[in-house]
Amino acid sequence: MVRTNWAGNIAFGARGVHRPADVDGVRRLVAESERVRVLGSGHSFNAIADTTGEQISLAGMAPRVEIDSAASCVTVAGGLRYGDFADLLHAAGFALPTLGSLPHISVAGAVATGTHGSGVHNGSLAASVSGLEMVTADGDLIEIRRGHPDFAGMVVGLGGFGVVTALSLDLVPAFELAQYVYDRLPADEFAEHAQQILAAGYSVSVFTTWRADHLDQVWVKGPRTPDVPGPSWFGARRADAARHPVPGMDARHCTAQLGEPGPWHHRLPHFRMDFTPSTGRELQSEYFVPRENVVAAYRALDTIRDRMAPIVQTCEIRTIAAEPLWLSPAAGRDSAAFHFTWIDDTPAVLALLPTIEDLLDPFAVRPHWGKLFTCEAGTLRARYDHYAEFERLLGQYDPAGKFTNEFLGRYFARP
Repeated sequence: MVRTNWAGNIAFGARGVHRPADVDGVRRLVAESERVRVLGSGHSFNAIADTTGEQISLAGMAPRVEIDSAASCVTVAGGLRYGDFADLLHAAGFALPTLGSLPHISVAGAVATGTHGSGVHNGSLAASVSGLEMVTADGDLIEIRRGHPDFAGMVVGLGGFGVVTALSLDLVPAFELAQYVYDRLPADEFAEHAQQILAAGYSVSVFTTWRADHLDQVWVKGPRTPDVPGPSWFGARRADAARHPVPGMDARHCTAQLGEPGPWHHRLPHFRMDFTPSTGRELQSEYFVPRENVVAAYRALDTIRDRMAPIVQTCEIRTIAAEPLWLSPAAGRDSAAFHFTWIDDTPAVLALLPTIEDLLDPFAVRPHWGKLFTCEAGTLRARYDHYAEFERLLGQYDPAGKFTNEFLGRYFARP
């Protein structure tokens, strides 16, 4: 039986997939294996989780959720999905500062690849991590906490340091949001007021299909102030019915809109836990640029709208606050990300990506580690201040390359 990722565009080459029931089982498997990679929820669109050795799924382990109210922290099993424990946090009076657009993704996998939500004040999901519990190459269980000299290099670790069996996450008091959608934002209004638009709520996403002289939708979650944008806003009109970001898809799959207030975990994601996220048949790419360059990057991409429009389902523009994690695509700079949801046509998408990357090259573009991109290692090396230090850490924690694979080998040299 062929095993694939969620999108079906990657067929895994692992000899077998193992579902250990506890940490001791993980330690035995790692110690006895020559090559190991962890398979999370399968929402990566490239071969980052593949291996010629053994794949480990943490989905069979106990759903550990330990809330430390005094420290405003929760420790969760790495294989849990965000939607599996958000209700528990809310019931205890807590929240995570941000969530991705899908609650279906595993915590360890999302953190390891620098996955994020949106908001000018919100870092990636990895920014909330205060500690990692990890099984290293020799089968030992170690703990790395914020303040450790290697912490900033290991959080967005791309699966290269070991099997992350649990993570500790910072919490904030539970809060509510309302979500509004605005239709048909004129392109010239976005170009003139992009920074104000993107900062209008706790979380803001702008969607375009590159098929018109306007941007299709703006999703405003919040706002951070009591002033809700009016029915007409920068030339866009507030939607009078629920929307899906992909044209033609059923809005029932999306979280509640139309200003209906609700808890953080039912508004920050775009998609509901009990429905198929996005479209279910798609490919994805995502590119990060400094936030101050968002309009220039948009204009550069707009020059090839006629090439993007036939194969894009939607493109989301969102923001991520700067963070100190070495391999985070938002490392050291407030960022704007262009997230492409493509049709399920790998040759067409891969043929276009080099052009997109060339257009964004003047902005020191960084791709999302878990999505499709064609940037070369030398290009990425120049984009991260701590790239060489990350390579040194890989060699320190995994000297025999037990956790490496073709993907890591392509981008990172081993000392």
